Amino acid sequence: MAARLPFSPAADDGADRLVPSSARADLDVEVHIDVDWASQELFFRRELAKVAGRFSNSEENLREVFHLLSEILGLNRGRLFLADAAGKLTLRCAYGLTRGEMARGVFAPGEGMTGRVFLSGQLTIVQDIDSEPSYLWRTVARSALPNGTTSMFFVPIRVGGETRGVFIVNRFRGISRSLTSDLEILREVATQVSQLLRLDDLIAERVQTHTAALEQENHTLKLALNRHSSTYGIIGGSKKIRAAVRQVEQVAQSDATVLLLGESGTGKERFAHAVHFASSRRAYPFVRVNCGALPEALFESELFGHEKGAFTGATRARSGRFEEAHGGTLFLDEIGELPLNLQVKLLRVLQERCVTPLGGRDERRVDVRVVAATNLDLRQRVAQGMFRLDLFYRIYVVPIHLPPLREHPEDVAPLVEHFLRGANARFKRKAWLSGAALSALVHYPWPGNVRQLQNVIDRLTLLADSPAIGAGEVMAILETEGGLKGQERDRSTEEAGAHFALSRRIDYGQRENIEAALVRAGGVKSRAAQQIGLTLSQFNYRIRLLQIDVQQVLRNTVLKNDR
Repeated sequence: MAARLPFSPAADDGADRLVPSSARADLDVEVHIDVDWASQELFFRRELAKVAGRFSNSEENLREVFHLLSEILGLNRGRLFLADAAGKLTLRCAYGLTRGEMARGVFAPGEGMTGRVFLSGQLTIVQDIDSEPSYLWRTVARSALPNGTTSMFFVPIRVGGETRGVFIVNRFRGISRSLTSDLEILREVATQVSQLLRLDDLIAERVQTHTAALEQENHTLKLALNRHSSTYGIIGGSKKIRAAVRQVEQVAQSDATVLLLGESGTGKERFAHAVHFASSRRAYPFVRVNCGALPEALFESELFGHEKGAFTGATRARSGRFEEAHGGTLFLDEIGELPLNLQVKLLRVLQERCVTPLGGRDERRVDVRVVAATNLDLRQRVAQGMFRLDLFYRIYVVPIHLPPLREHPEDVAPLVEHFLRGANARFKRKAWLSGAALSALVHYPWPGNVRQLQNVIDRLTLLADSPAIGAGEVMAILETEGGLKGQERDRSTEEAGAHFALSRRIDYGQRENIEAALVRAGGVKSRAAQQIGLTLSQFNYRIRLLQIDVQQVLRNTVLKNDR
């Protein structure tokens, strides 16, 4: 019988009891993959902390936890058995198992290793599952696992002081990470699973006792988990976004001119709408004028209107944008690009609040709140003689600076969720992002800011071959966006985010091993994956991420041998 190493989850000092040091050493031999496991574990913990608020139900959250364990740490085929109403242990969630394998996953308490750990409540490690007679091979057949030694962790899941189930995960011999590290990680996972199950219990209790209030309660729980808010349609709860929203609320009730400053794509029009909706003018029109796209010949007609016959083609009188916005808000976007001769005409209207239609003589009074926006440095434009100083002071009354997305990356996840929901509705898809895919988006520098992020989500949703969008698909899109080319950008990206660090480690640390395994296995991926201690899904994930051409690798080997 293989050594079974039980652990007490209630140990006060957190020590791994009854584990001989020789057993630890035995699990850490046969190193195949040179990986910076400390960084991998840090990345895993960061992703684990985000899982609770990422999905709408615990089933999806659990599946993502198991996915992270497999793809980041190589702890494969995670599965959770829970006691049902009849007392049987059945599979609640699994990663890497077929439907048939899941259907076979039923145990009585005390039956097999799973049932025994459920009764004992002790975390148990089986060093070599092939030599453990109590293991029944009920869900996954031995032939489905790689050749060589496979160890297994059996972790009891406790909720409210009682054992509710057992979490199981495989560990292949080729992983060069310490046993202690795995145990710490799995205890954290067990805590996360317990919390998710406890949340399910709370919701179930509310269904029974507060049916009428369930929808509101569930909504509140989701908001608490998501940790972000949406105010005036502005998605994000970071400190910088909250500060900008607070400024909007402070000035909204006055008629002071607001100037929104920030890079292209930071959401200036969204904030202009917020100024309007937070003011007493919300019941009146909000009118937008793109000053940068307005032809000079049509400027006066567009802004101030024209009389019939004022110019060729003026077959009828028309009100200008100032009159259309009467009582409400006029948003002058890209005001920094307005030509100098047109700036004079705009300044006069802002000073006198009167317009004279082109071809007309009578002035018309207009009551509008002006909000302007620019992505240019207006002070520099003034110094260059390209923007009038008097117009600058007329609009630079209440400046609000909108931060670029790279300065508040904590808002990327809620923005992705918002855009993905919209893209799925528009394109009739059911796309969702893996944890690694979301991490890649969070740590990308986003030179085009929120507008670029929305564009990328739309493209990912449309081009996805399956509902699950992985890191490989995300990085392929981001590389076409720019910002990932050149050593300097690579260095800044690595410093910025854990996923890009992960992808680079896979690139430089595993490409050679993967290609060598493919050659030894004659291009058979399943055999090559077994050689280096990976599942086929992990192996394919890395091939896709590294863009390895299997046939080209084999051809290169033949050419090399021919020489």
